Formats: sequence, C-alpha cells, structure tokens
Amino acid sequence: MSLINTAYLLYNNRLIKELDLSSRQPELFQDKLFKDLLTHGQQTAFGKEFGLNEILSISDFQQHIPLHTYDRLEPYLLRSLKGEDNVLWDKKIYWFALSSGTSSAKSKFIPINWENLHYCHYKGMLTQLSSYVRTFPQSGLFRGRSLTLGGNRHIDKKVDTSYYFGDLSAFLLINKPQISRSFTTPPREIALMTDFEAKIEAVSDLILKQNVVSFSGVPSWNLILMRKVLEKSGKEHLHQVWPKMELFMHGGINFEPYRSQYKELFPLDTMHYLETYNASEGFFAFQTDLSDGGLQLTVNNGVFYEFIPLDKLEQALTGSYVTFDTIGTVSTGKTYAMVITTNSGLWRYLIGDTVRFTSLYPHKIKITGRTKLFINTFGEELMIENAEKALAETCEKTGSAVNEYTVAPVFMEGNGKGAHQWLIEFEKAPEDTDLFVRLLDSAIMEHNSDYEAKRLHTGTMDSPHVVILNKGCFYKWMAQENRLGGQSKVPRLWGTRQYVETLLKINEQLNDRK
Repeated sequence: MSLINTAYLLYNNRLIKELDLSSRQPELFQDKLFKDLLTHGQQTAFGKEFGLNEILSISDFQQHIPLHTYDRLEPYLLRSLKGEDNVLWDKKIYWFALSSGTSSAKSKFIPINWENLHYCHYKGMLTQLSSYVRTFPQSGLFRGRSLTLGGNRHIDKKVDTSYYFGDLSAFLLINKPQISRSFTTPPREIALMTDFEAKIEAVSDLILKQNVVSFSGVPSWNLILMRKVLEKSGKEHLHQVWPKMELFMHGGINFEPYRSQYKELFPLDTMHYLETYNASEGFFAFQTDLSDGGLQLTVNNGVFYEFIPLDKLEQALTGSYVTFDTIGTVSTGKTYAMVITTNSGLWRYLIGDTVRFTSLYPHKIKITGRTKLFINTFGEELMIENAEKALAETCEKTGSAVNEYTVAPVFMEGNGKGAHQWLIEFEKAPEDTDLFVRLLDSAIMEHNSDYEAKRLHTGTMDSPHVVILNKGCFYKWMAQENRLGGQSKVPRLWGTRQYVETLLKINEQLNDRK
C-alpha cells in the first residue's frame, strides 16, 4: 500500500470502523439516529403540528406522522423558501437542490443544510472512497485527478431571502474542502457553466491535458463527454489518453445498457465500476464489493429508513395505518418503497424509489425502479427492473447496444389489442429488427408473469412496437426540456404518452433533414 493511501485510511479510520460495525449492528445506529432526529424536529413548526415531543417509539412515529409525498410536504417547503426559519428543521436551511421527479411540481426543492451536506453527502462519499482504497490498497486515486461532470442549472439566490437553489452537484462543488480541490477537476468556473454543450467542450479540452484517474456521475452524460475526449484525442481508446484511469463511480440510472460502450472506451481490466446511490435527498448506499451488485445501506448518515411493501403503498397513501418495516424487520427478495427521514427536515418522505434487499448483515439493496415509473395499463405491471433485464439480455443476444430508450402504452382502439411502444436510440442497431422484437418480447415474459399472461393467455396485448429513433433524438428532447446534465434522466417507463409523442415529432423533424 502506498504511503498516501495508508495516510488516507488512517485519517478516515473512524469511518471504516463505523462501516464494519454497522454491517453487523445496523439497528444500533438507526435507533440512535431516530432519537436524534426527533430531538431536532420537536421545536419546528412541523414538530409542533404533529406532536414530535410526544413520540416515544418508532411505532408511535408511524402511527402519528403521516407518509409524505413531495406534494404533501411542499407547503412547508414554500414557507422555508419565503424566508421562514424552523419550519421543518431547527437548523438554518441555506440551500435547496432542484430535482425533477414524479410530483406535480415542475421542479422539487429539496432542503439542504450544513449538517446534511457534511454528515450525509460528504460523509457518504468519504466512506465510499475509504472502502474502495481498503479493497484496492495499490490504488492510484490520489495520484491524479477525479472528474465530476455536474449539471447545467446554475445557482440562483431566492429574492429577499438568504436561500440559494440549484443543482446538488453545484452545492457539493462550492462547499468541498480546499484540500480536495488539488485532486479534482474541472475548476469551479468551468464546472458551474450553465450551457451544457459549451461545458462539454471546455471540460474535454481541459481534461485531455490532465492525468485523470477516476470520474463520477450519470453514465449517459459522461458517455457524451468521454466520446468527445476520444474524438479530440484521435486515439483508439481512452486508456491511451489516461493510462492510470481506474474508476467510474456511477449512479442515477441502470449502468448495464452502457457497460459494453464503456468497455470499448476503457478496454483494460484495471478499470473498475462502482455504483452509488446518491440523490438530492441524501447519500444512501454504495458498492463495498465490486463483484456483488448489492449496495450497502449507510445507516449512520443522517437518514432514518423505513420500507413499505409495494403492495401496501396505495393503502398508506390514503392515510390508512400501515406498519412499515425498518432496518431490523426487512426481508430479502421483497420489493419495498423507500421512505426517509433526514437531517435536513424531510419527515417520512416517500422518495419515489423502490428497492429490494439482496442480503442482510450487511444490509445490501438493489434499486428496482420508481413508485410511479411503471406501466400497468393492461394489468401487466411492467416494472423498470423487468424492462432493464429484458433489454440487456436482448442486446447481448443480438450484438446491439442502446444509448437511450423509453416505453409507453399503445392504448386499445376498437377491437385492437394494447401493446408497449419502445422508442430506442441505438448505439449499435441490431441487424434483424424483427428478431430483436421477438427476443425482447420473450425476455419480458420470462421476467414478468403478469406480462406473459396478458400476452399469451388473455389476448389483451400484442408484442412490443419498437421504433428506432435517429441518433441525437433523446439529447434534443432533453435540451428542449432544459434537462441536460446533472441528475436529469430520461423517463424509462411512463403510463401516458406524454413523452413519446414529443419524441416521435422530434424524430420526424430529424428524418426531414436527412
């Protein structure tokens, strides 16, 4: 182990010990955190309204504090945005991370305070890096620069208040410790550029001249940057540009559709891929073992977790009392909607993600989808996990590769059957599109018995309708929606045709220009 790696692990020894202990006794950390969060919430407007000072147990908490979607929490957040203190938390809220999502609001304003930034986001990142360096003691992470491609929303100040709002990546950048800046790239003046395409040009010019050893962010946006660097370099692959490149810390969307494309860019076996679960609301989990796809939950990171079985979610949203699982009662193999209470004042907040535990002690999860991002138009209950697996298997069998895709229902008309319409932008299109459709249909049936029943037994659904889009179609749509970069993601499954109709029009425009 190098001297700098040894020094880093010694400095962060407490985090490593905490990670190991929390693997064995997660309830210990969650119980202590739960009591601490209640203490901070008691004197807030929210706490007084719901009697947090009378809550004595987790059971009390679940009975008396309702489940909150963003729409239900928004009135409190608007009070904070108008300058009122102690609404949801007893510490000053300085920043609000803008996050698109499945609420009725165009943008969600997620509160971030100093404690949340340092003892959730930064702490999670440091723990993740410490775990990686311990696993790979010969790592050269500190012998070069780490690249982060942030979003394109700049930071704005709320009029007549001391509050700022913008991308989480921007807040992480401007508040990061000075010592870390010598190991990171790009500098602030480039990282905070609001024009995404101009930022790609500026970042690619800069990092071509630097010794980049790791990078992080959403796979789709980083793929655009990496291809731009390869184009400018004139090299065959990017290990010829960065011989010491070793790590991509990715999150936000499923990595599997992109893995083969990154393998072409970084062909050496020394390249590692580490998945993280870091959202605007908090840093939740990361891979501690790169051979295991499960992400270990961070249980002493300012976030108290509850998990509601997906089949009980609708009942809970109506206000009916439902017993939620906690870290000590969850089971493997079951799909849960994740509910969080955080040290920034999100109380029993339905974050919108669904997870499945792959192991207990240590508690590891896989993100299986979104509570609203699924299609159940015909009783088929197609979840994102089914779609991602089926698509990855089909691409492997046909030698194809996907850049982006989205799926929407084709509604029944007259005596016609329903179907799913897949809009796919290929990096490498299949030679036989009909074969691709047959294999995709078969793979979905293999992973989803409800879909299989609707396809084969009830006669309500046809095979998928696949539309191959022109390259650049999704990028143009994201630009049109002002969703380039950062944590913005293409909605994979949607129960309406809101997005696909717009994408089809853009595709027609691109066809007309040919």
